[in-house]
Amino acid sequence: LLVCRLKSSVSFLTRPDRPNLAYHKLKGRNPGVIFLPGLNSNMNGRKAAALEDFCNSLGHAFIRFDYTGCGSSGGKFEECTVGKWRKDVLSILDELTDGPQILVGSSLGGWLMLHAAIARPDKVAALVGVAVAADHLVTTFKKLPIEAQKEIEEKGEWKFPTKHNEEGYYSLTYDFIREAENHCVLNSPIPITCPIRLIHGMKDDDVPWQISMQVADRVLSKDVDVILRKTGQHRMSEKEDTKLLVNTVDDLIDKLATLA
Repeated sequence: LLVCRLKSSVSFLTRPDRPNLAYHKLKGRNPGVIFLPGLNSNMNGRKAAALEDFCNSLGHAFIRFDYTGCGSSGGKFEECTVGKWRKDVLSILDELTDGPQILVGSSLGGWLMLHAAIARPDKVAALVGVAVAADHLVTTFKKLPIEAQKEIEEKGEWKFPTKHNEEGYYSLTYDFIREAENHCVLNSPIPITCPIRLIHGMKDDDVPWQISMQVADRVLSKDVDVILRKTGQHRMSEKEDTKLLVNTVDDLIDKLATLA
């Protein structure tokens, strides 16, 4: 029943020059909340659902969506790049929202939320990262032995190891990695000044929690908290994890109301 409900209420943002983006929008007051899923994930995960229920109960606007080539959106995954997904996030921000927004980015979504905050400082009022994977694909690739890197370049494909699907890897093109290098943010100060909360599990086997510390160090914002969960895994979708996420967003909504 739940699946039918989710499918029937999906809308599509049509764009003249790009694939359609599937999204689900809850009308309400600002600040609105937008959930950015992780790599090869979609808008129907537990974190997105928990945030939607929470925003619904408070009467705040909420959007969850699928990137190009993922979930119900148009386009092919193998043709995607970090740059294209960055544009997806900006399309959602520009076309579907008015006023200040809190971006909640999970894993790869955490990397993309940083780009959105840099590109739309007037619209992005606060950020919440869950296991932020800033630069992570590029960093991981560069740590491979030179022979392995050369082999991937020759084959044109990188089987990026993961526990989150049956194959045990995500297939990424070599071109994907090369393009992703253009979007690395940790090599210099990150020009973001809004409040930022970074939640990371210390038992995260996919994205090291130290990345959240690096992001905290690099952003120009002085209002940054890093919350480490000693037993937290990568997905952070256990009941206690989602409770922490919802409480973190709740506190930011209060904070923004006070600042306003």
